[in-house]
Amino acid sequence: MSGHGTPSLGALRERVDVASRLTTIGAGGGQTVTHTPRGKAWARVTTRSAGRIEAGDGVATRVTHSVVMRFRTDIGAGDRITYRGLNLEIIDTADLNGRRAYLACQCRAIKVTG
Repeated sequence: MSGHGTPSLGALRERVDVASRLTTIGAGGGQTVTHTPRGKAWARVTTRSAGRIEAGDGVATRVTHSVVMRFRTDIGAGDRITYRGLNLEIIDTADLNGRRAYLACQCRAIKVTG
């Protein structure tokens, strides 16, 4: 994941909530997705890009974020980070510096607007 500088601990200034994705299969075969809280973390959150996309019959906004926090092994792709009331779906995670000190998460948020 290029574009991430190794932050100082003082650069992790945003308080975020971390939640794990849990998918359950109902009796009829349908799936229900819920997110179980894993706790809070200090992070550096950076907006990478934003734009409009077509979503079914409507229009949606898509925003991508980079979230860097202290390294942890209990979250990964599909899990969620909540930042200032915005739910960010984790797309990918990587050890930022190869020393298991920082975790870089590529995230996206999509909101249907019309």
